[in-house]
This record gives sequence, structure tokens and C-alpha cells, in this order.
Amino acid sequence: MRFMMMTTDSAEQQGPPPDEKTQAEMGAFIAEMAKAGVLLATGGLEPGGTHIAASGGKVTVTDGPFAEAKETVVGFALVEVRTREEAIEVSKRFFQIVGDGEGVIQQVFGPEDGPGA
Repeated sequence: MRFMMMTTDSAEQQGPPPDEKTQAEMGAFIAEMAKAGVLLATGGLEPGGTHIAASGGKVTVTDGPFAEAKETVVGFALVEVRTREEAIEVSKRFFQIVGDGEGVIQQVFGPEDGPGA
């Protein structure tokens, strides 16, 4: 099972960048998860981004940042595990390293493993 794990942030939650110790712990965690075949991809995301909307055959493109957004996705990890519970445990380990924060975990479905497959 694959899961997209997204870290969210709001303007009120933004703190200082991680210190060297935290960066080293996160590097070791990422290396461990990659070596185990759990971590498929990870990265931070640009602030703002681009919003695309389609309605009535017309496509509208708007560049961010978006002042009305309450929170944004600031990072992600794509993991492959046996169960949702394992994905939750990976996320718990992440937050034990980085400290306070919030995120979302969603199962990723592909052509070979759609819902109900």
C-alpha cells in the first residue's frame, strides 16, 4: 500500500529552521526508510505554487501565494508499507524528530491497486 504523507503549515505555526542536530536526525531517518524500501520519494514544496481551475471549458491559472489559504502543504513523503497503521507509525517517528506540527496521510491508488482491489 502506498501513502502520501503531507506536512501542513500555517503562518502562525512557522518556526525557525531546524538546527544541525535535527537535520542530522532527519537525514538518518530518511536514509533508514529509503534503505528499507519504505520511502519512495520525499521533498519540500515551494510556498505559494500555482492554482489551476477548470469550469465550463475554461481553464484559469493563478500564481500564488494565496492570502486566503489557512494552511499549505509544505512537504511530502511517498511511502510504501503494508498497512495504514504502519504509515501512521512512520509519521509519528517523523514528528518525534521535528517536533510540533500537523500533517495528512492519504492512501495513493494506482492502476494496479485502485479502491477495492
